[in-house]
Amino acid sequence: MNKGILTAREQEIFELLILNKSTKEIASFLGISEKTVRNHISNTMQKLEVKSRAQAVIELLKLGEIVI
Repeated sequence: MNKGILTAREQEIFELLILNKSTKEIASFLGISEKTVRNHISNTMQKLEVKSRAQAVIELLKLGEIVI
């Protein structure tokens, strides 16, 4: 996978996830619905071919898509 796989919004959401924010908190912070947050997370998981949010975070860290 190439660097730059995430959209700007997906990157924002995963950066908030690694800060231990809930779906509800992320939605409120970004001014979008919880369903939209879940859709972005699901789309990212599909792109990465992983089955959990935790696996997605690990892969994104490995790929340098997000940083702690």
